[in-house]
This record gives sequence, C-alpha cells and structure tokens, in this order.
Amino acid sequence: MRSPRLAYVSFDTAPAPKGAATHIESFARALAGAFGGVELVTIAPGTEPSSSKQRWPGVLHTELPALGESLIDRVLCFRRFLAHWLRERRLDAIQFRSIFEGFPIVELAAGSRLIFEVNGLASIELKYRYPGVEDDWELMRKLVAQEQGCLEAAHLIVTPSAVTRGYLSAVRQVTSKKVRVIPNGVDVEIFYPATNPPATSETRLLYFGTLSAWQGVELGIRALAQVRFRIPATLKIIGTGSHGERDALVALGRKLGVAAHLNMLEAVPQAELAAHLRESDMVLAPLTWNDRNLIQGCCPLKILESMAAGAPVIASDLAVVRELGCDEEHFLLVKPGSVDQIAHAVLRLAADRALARRISRQAREHILERFTWRHAGDALAAAYEEIGISRPRIC
Repeated sequence: MRSPRLAYVSFDTAPAPKGAATHIESFARALAGAFGGVELVTIAPGTEPSSSKQRWPGVLHTELPALGESLIDRVLCFRRFLAHWLRERRLDAIQFRSIFEGFPIVELAAGSRLIFEVNGLASIELKYRYPGVEDDWELMRKLVAQEQGCLEAAHLIVTPSAVTRGYLSAVRQVTSKKVRVIPNGVDVEIFYPATNPPATSETRLLYFGTLSAWQGVELGIRALAQVRFRIPATLKIIGTGSHGERDALVALGRKLGVAAHLNMLEAVPQAELAAHLRESDMVLAPLTWNDRNLIQGCCPLKILESMAAGAPVIASDLAVVRELGCDEEHFLLVKPGSVDQIAHAVLRLAADRALARRISRQAREHILERFTWRHAGDALAAAYEEIGISRPRIC
C-alpha cells in the first residue's frame, strides 16, 4: 500500500520562536512519522515562493509569499499562491489551521479529506490584534461565514481544548462526532527541571508568550510591584508583541516603580526558553476574563512547558487551565484579573519551598503521563485513521 499524500497548510511562519510554530512542527513531524511523509506549506519570509526542501524527516516544506500592507492584502496574496500550489497536486488529506488558508482549500481540494485544526477563530481573535475590527460588521459577517463553510466542509475538526469543542457544538452547531480534542504537548527532552537550581537572594518570576492584552501581562507587572513591598523580586518577560504593546508595559513598570526589576526580551528558540525556565523560581500565566479564553477556548502551551521544566506555575482559574491539571497539585490557581491573588501566590511559594518543590515534581510527572508531543501525535494519527487515511504497510 502506498503512503497517503498529505498536506499541512498554515497561514503562519515556521520554524519560529513561538507556540504556534512549535505546534506546527510537532504535528508535521507526527504526520510524517505515522504516514510516511507530509507536505508543509507556510508563509515565506520573502517575495517569492521557496523551493520545496526537507525541513524535518519526511516533511517537505514549501513557503509561499504573503505580501501587502494590510492583513487582508497578505491573506489574498497567500491565497493566490496557494491556489496555484493546490492545482498542481492531488492529495488524500489536507490539514489547515484557519480560514485564511482553509477557505481556498475547501473550494479547490475536491476529493481530499479535510482536517480543520481549530486553535482559534478569526471572528473572535482578530479584535485583540486589530482594535476596532469588531465594529466592521461586513468584515465580521464574512469571517463568520467563511469559518462556518470550513467547519461544515471538514471531515475532521481537531482542537486542543474541550472548551473550544463545546463552543463549536453549542454556538456553531458542529456535530460533536467529528471533533477530536487533542491537547498541546511538550518536548520533555528540551523542557526539563534544573538539576541543582542556584540559590539567589531574589524571587525570579517569568512570563513568556505573546504580549497581547488577553494574556494578562500587565497583571504580572502590577503583582511584581506588590510583591516587592515584602520580598526582593524580578520579572522577566519573554515574547513577541508590537512596539505599542511593549512600550505600554515598560511605561507601566516605570509608573509602578519597578522598571529596574523588569527584563523584557524578544522571543527566543525553545532550547533557550527552557534555560530561562530553569533559572526561574515561578511562572505567571495570568490569562484574563474574556471571550477568547472563556468561550472560544485555548490550550496554553506556556503552562505545559513550564510544568515540564519544573517551574511552579501561577495561573488564572479558568476552565481551559483546569483541563491541564489540578489546583494545589500541578499549579496554583488565582481569580482571573486579581493582582492581589497573584501577589499572594508568589509570596506563598517564595515562603514555602517545600510546596514549590512538590508542585514542580507532580507537574513534571503529570506532563510525562499525558501531555507530551508523542501523546498529541499519536492521537492525531488515530483521528486520521478514523476518517479513512491508512498508514502504509511495512513489508
């Protein structure tokens, strides 16, 4: 039996130092390992399509331009190149991550099994990147219509959160039979605890991820200001964000008198990020109370990677977080938006090192049992088999 012809298409860049790129790489590798190969298509850094090349074992990578001043311009450019790429191929299955690449796939890939990987929906997420977009009713109508078209055309929908599955079922009327929840994973060979953590006179806090408002980064800075009334502490922030987002956080640090104790870094590769985690005493994941986190759902990779690296996590008490573990066992949960509770949790862990060590150990064990990329990849391959994509036989 021949290997199935698979494609994995994303209107995103990969490889790159961000969670989405980590997810793309892990799923592409999993598909290649299970089915003998996959063609990966992502955004090109330049103005011309790249030549296809082997990015990882079994993964043939093509990058297509997405040029233009506005998001819509970039989407339309990418779609034109993608349409040409699709017309030259006959594929058994195509996996896509958004309507930006998914809509032309639905229109042009007749005969292929379609897998819609719903990590987020543009109709919910765009307003956090482009304030005011939700007031453009015509644009929002088109986004929802294209999302619905992709959801209905998909033979399989993969999502990392049960909250997202519930939203798709209750609000978008998607039959639950074609939705599979496959949580994010962690590369536990990269993210592992420090063997002998160095003793320091300061409590070292870490936030990493995007600097978007829904992540609650400013709450971490406000908590740092409170914590420093009691103990010496620093906060390192690692992530991608606009100049405006970065400037606003720096300005807040100055206003609260903690600018000298903030260290803001750009996103870094995974191995470097893991080293920062091993140098930290605890990680903040103060997700805010909004529709992105509450209704749509997500699977915060920062929480899983921190747990794997043995850094105690302080996170918002949301359903999407409770999917990943238990309060007081794998992390400490606080009321969303509560600076007071974040600061109290920091002080509690700083004062009770036995508690911090217990949470770190149990969190690492929990990741090894349930949340590695091997777990996610095996679940993805099994879902493909359920829709008729067979693994090649080994003679």
